[in-house]
Amino acid sequence: MHQESTNAKLQSDVHVLEVMAEGMADYLRGDALFGKSLGRLPKLTLGGYLMRQYRLVALRPLLSLADQERVVRAVAQVETVLQGQVVRSEARAAEECGARLRQWEEFIRDLRRDGKAQAVYYATAVEPRAMLDQLLKFLATPPYRLDPTLPERLKVLDTALRGLWDEGEFVWAADWEAAYPAADYWWLYGQPIAARYGR
Repeated sequence: MHQESTNAKLQSDVHVLEVMAEGMADYLRGDALFGKSLGRLPKLTLGGYLMRQYRLVALRPLLSLADQERVVRAVAQVETVLQGQVVRSEARAAEECGARLRQWEEFIRDLRRDGKAQAVYYATAVEPRAMLDQLLKFLATPPYRLDPTLPERLKVLDTALRGLWDEGEFVWAADWEAAYPAADYWWLYGQPIAARYGR
C-alpha cells in the first residue's frame, strides 16, 4: 500500500476520533446504541471510538506532532466524560458487546453459507471483532465490571472462525499492522478458507 493512502487513513482516523469525542457526552445521555449519523463518517458508538483510540495511540509515532496533540485532546475529553458517567458507560459498553457479538456471529454464519461472497468484504466485516476486543478490555478495567459470559461467547465465535481460517497477509492498511501483532490479532492476518472453497 502506498504511504500516501495509508497516511490518509490515519488522518481520517484522527478526524473521526475528534468528532466522536465531541459527541460522546450526548451519546451516553441518549438512548440509541448507534449514535447520530456524522455525515459521511461512521455512526458514533463506544466501540467505534475505542477501536480508533487504541489504534491511534499505538501508532502515535506515525502521526504528525499536530495530529498527536489532537489525539491527546480527544482522549482526555472522553476520559473526563467517562469518569462522570461510569454506570452509564458500563451499561452502554455491555449493550454494544451484545450487538457486536450478534453481528460477528451472523457474519461467520454467512461465511459458512456463502463463503466466496462474504469473504470479499472481510476487511470491513472484521471491524466488529476489533471493536469487541476493545470493549471487553474496557469492561475488564476497574471501575467497570465485565460479564464473564461476553468473552466466553466471543471465544466460541473465534473457535468457529479458526475452523475456516487461512493465515496470510494483514487485511488492513499496511501501517496499521504495528498496532495489531499477529499473536493477539490473528483474525487480521489472512482470510477465511471459505473465500477459496465456498460455493
